[in-house]
Amino acid sequence: MDEQLFFKKLNSLGTSKEIFDFLCSLEVMSDTMASGALQRISEVEVDDNGLKDPEGLLENYVFRALCFQLEFESSKLSNTGLLNALQALIKLRIDPQSTLMVSLLSEGEERLGKGRLTVKNLCTLGESLLELEGPSCVMLEQIVNHMQEKDIEKWSPREMVMVYKVLQVTVREGKCHQDLINRMNSVTLTIVSQLSPKFTSIILNSLFVLRQTQAVPLVTALCRHSVKYIPYFTGDELVNVLEAFLYFGHHEQIFTEALETHIPMSIFTMHPQTVCKVMQYCCQKMILSKPIFDAVAEGFISSADRFTTDQIAGYIIPFGTLNYLPSSASSLFRKLEAILHTRLSHFQPHTLLKLLHSCVLIQRYPVNFLPKIFSPYFLQQLQAQPPGLDRTVASQLTQLFLTVTLECPFYEGPKLLSKYQVKAFLMSHNSLDVHLLKRVKTGLLYLLKKRIYFASEVSTPYFYTVDIEIKLDEEDFVLPAAQHEEVHRRIALCVDGRNRFCINSHNLLGEETIKQRHLQLLGYEVVQIPFFEIESLQNGRKMAEYLQKKIFPHTYGLSC
Repeated sequence: MDEQLFFKKLNSLGTSKEIFDFLCSLEVMSDTMASGALQRISEVEVDDNGLKDPEGLLENYVFRALCFQLEFESSKLSNTGLLNALQALIKLRIDPQSTLMVSLLSEGEERLGKGRLTVKNLCTLGESLLELEGPSCVMLEQIVNHMQEKDIEKWSPREMVMVYKVLQVTVREGKCHQDLINRMNSVTLTIVSQLSPKFTSIILNSLFVLRQTQAVPLVTALCRHSVKYIPYFTGDELVNVLEAFLYFGHHEQIFTEALETHIPMSIFTMHPQTVCKVMQYCCQKMILSKPIFDAVAEGFISSADRFTTDQIAGYIIPFGTLNYLPSSASSLFRKLEAILHTRLSHFQPHTLLKLLHSCVLIQRYPVNFLPKIFSPYFLQQLQAQPPGLDRTVASQLTQLFLTVTLECPFYEGPKLLSKYQVKAFLMSHNSLDVHLLKRVKTGLLYLLKKRIYFASEVSTPYFYTVDIEIKLDEEDFVLPAAQHEEVHRRIALCVDGRNRFCINSHNLLGEETIKQRHLQLLGYEVVQIPFFEIESLQNGRKMAEYLQKKIFPHTYGLSC
């Protein structure tokens, strides 16, 4: 039979029985047809759970005849026939130590050593070896060395992707092929528009694993190209793309908009791990997307009983971090509380602490669960597991304790012992915008005439650091910052730069919101100085006028 007709008929068959009946009707088959038949059998016989009927397949006389033909004619097979057969047999989980597999692998190795394989052949062999022996396979290094001799500009997208995958694992084994990677990065940049969703995801993942921080143009092009594929990525592919975005620090507004369209429509069918990665991306990039967060809340309410404890935390923590209560907040936190009541002991200690801490940021108080958190046994568990009771963990514990002290006066459970409390909260990196602070201080100097009347970056006895503090006496005269007597009012100026807000938003982050809330409860008059109100003020005089209206809207005076 003509090969073209053979493959047309073969690909129309949907069961191994139909394939075997068809093969029985043929008198002769070329090696390409035989390996193609094996490939088609592997496609219909293997699903997510493995081989459907391993005994029935391996005992079938037509299948055995196919294998016999390939084993004893391995040296006569074409490169394509040999390598496609090898790939199909690996998929069918044929014993790697069988004479058939040993024969085909030996023949492949011999042809590799003689340099008789094309780029496509090298790719197929590389895929097979990765599947069969994993990244430590010695032949992978040989394959990469042969690849270096080939003309990269003539590679197809599939061949490029395969080489990235091989390099990904060889580099993990300590090998370095940066020169080849650089050449591939340059050529890949010219074919980005030809890449499918799968190939786009694989290459981004490879660039991430290979730590290609210098390949910014390629990463940028791939990220922009990936926007149109968001509805078509599988869950794992989308996770790869998001991991690359996070690693390379990339952010595209059109990408976020595409996610905002896709997530609400797909939330009930998406794998929880994929949703967690989307939330991690939003959280780390400080992207408060109400369509995404509202959809994720609905997905949690509907399906959280099936989630792992890490997935539960992955869904909820970003709400606290970005200071957002969805429209379904009451149902969301009722669901969370119900889960905690039944599965509290299943949570890892650090995961549970992060989860409950994120809740208090948005004024959801886990009072019923705090006795466990402050118990000596739980604190010992925290200490025993990495990262132990480091400053971040101790800050979260202290802020939980301060929250129940200030905001839940009815709480009568165990307290957090002073030895576990920090002296000052650990502020996130670059939380204070020093340039903005300097401009505000210049305006205050213009307004108050002397530097002694305000202090900056003031540590308080209550764990928080105040950006700028101004003290007033009973008659509302400003006192020198160093004076401790006759202080009637304390004003805390919160100089909130862009990095204290969600990106492209006036929504303050959770850690800043709780700080300002607590300072008020501790007796401070909190005056917020957000960046978007003062960026346009041109000089010290304009800033002073603004500050007077914000701090002293009625009157003010100076102490002599």
